Amino acid sequence: MPNVQGGVETHAEHLYTQLAALGCDVEVLVRSPFVPRGQRRVGRIRLRRIWSPKRPGLEAFVHSILCVIYAGFNRPDILHIHAVGPAIVTPIARLMGLRVVVTHHGPDYVRDKWGRCARWALRTGERVGMRYSHARIAVSRVIANLIQSKYGCAADVIPNGVAPAVPQVGTEHVQRFGLAPGQYFLQISRMVPEKRQLDLIRAFALARPNGWRLALVGGLESDSYSRAIEAAAREAGVVVTGFQTGAALQQIYSHAGAFVLPSSHEGLPIVLLEAMSYGLPVLASSIPAHLEIGLDPANYFAVGEVTALAEKLTHVAQAAPDVNARAALARQIAASYDWQKIAARTLEVYRRFSDDAPENTLEH
Repeated sequence: MPNVQGGVETHAEHLYTQLAALGCDVEVLVRSPFVPRGQRRVGRIRLRRIWSPKRPGLEAFVHSILCVIYAGFNRPDILHIHAVGPAIVTPIARLMGLRVVVTHHGPDYVRDKWGRCARWALRTGERVGMRYSHARIAVSRVIANLIQSKYGCAADVIPNGVAPAVPQVGTEHVQRFGLAPGQYFLQISRMVPEKRQLDLIRAFALARPNGWRLALVGGLESDSYSRAIEAAAREAGVVVTGFQTGAALQQIYSHAGAFVLPSSHEGLPIVLLEAMSYGLPVLASSIPAHLEIGLDPANYFAVGEVTALAEKLTHVAQAAPDVNARAALARQIAASYDWQKIAARTLEVYRRFSDDAPENTLEH
């Protein structure tokens, strides 16, 4: 943190900012390759750089082990671990006498990018994280049900939140990418197979709504999937903006015509909530995490059904904008997914195990 691409990273940044505002002493253990040596704070949050190798498959595992050793020496009131991969160190933390909360953001082992060994590690992390933590938090009811059915453990359902929308009147960033206000579909996400950008590009190429474009926001990597996105986007005339933050991202949200998320796997996608906080019409795949948000049935389509998605893109492009409906949606999302309320509920979970501590000293 700050401003790192990814749902768990965004969750942590907003959650700990609000917990610090509630008076908690928060220290976030960050991976050394991603944070400058001299950066020791983000607002009221202390950052502790812990070494990690910048190598997929080892990075999270090594970093998590070193973090739990650090926590063992520093004795926080609560050690909060996020995601099932890092949760593999939960038994070590318990042996050290630490009080551990684990947030389950989704079954990462179902993601397409992982090989057999990584899937085993992620499943193991889920199992030991759920069984050996003092408390479990699930970001959706779907995940809580999974935890209950697989491990017989109860979990507090505390969803992801959404920062207040900051609508922008200016259009210079939108125009920089060759987009016209109100006439582009938007997807914001990591460029990974489970986000199914290629499905969306194919559907857009099939629909070809008059005057509309498609914008994909997210950082491209050097892997084969990113190269496939670049090639397909170039052929279909799709705009790929790269990773965006700040005013540029706010403008892209503010002036989009609709938001589309065709993912095959999600926990509870923050970007979908953010799009709705701007009042955008949304189309989403009919996976459990999206269904839990409770959109109108017409807003859903089956994963991989490119023709059905193309038809829905055409319908959205032809529909007249409903300003009142957009304003009502923005108000609803702001009230239902407020980070201040989410932080207060998380602090209640912490206090079950730290009432006897003189201070609320938290580490992540």
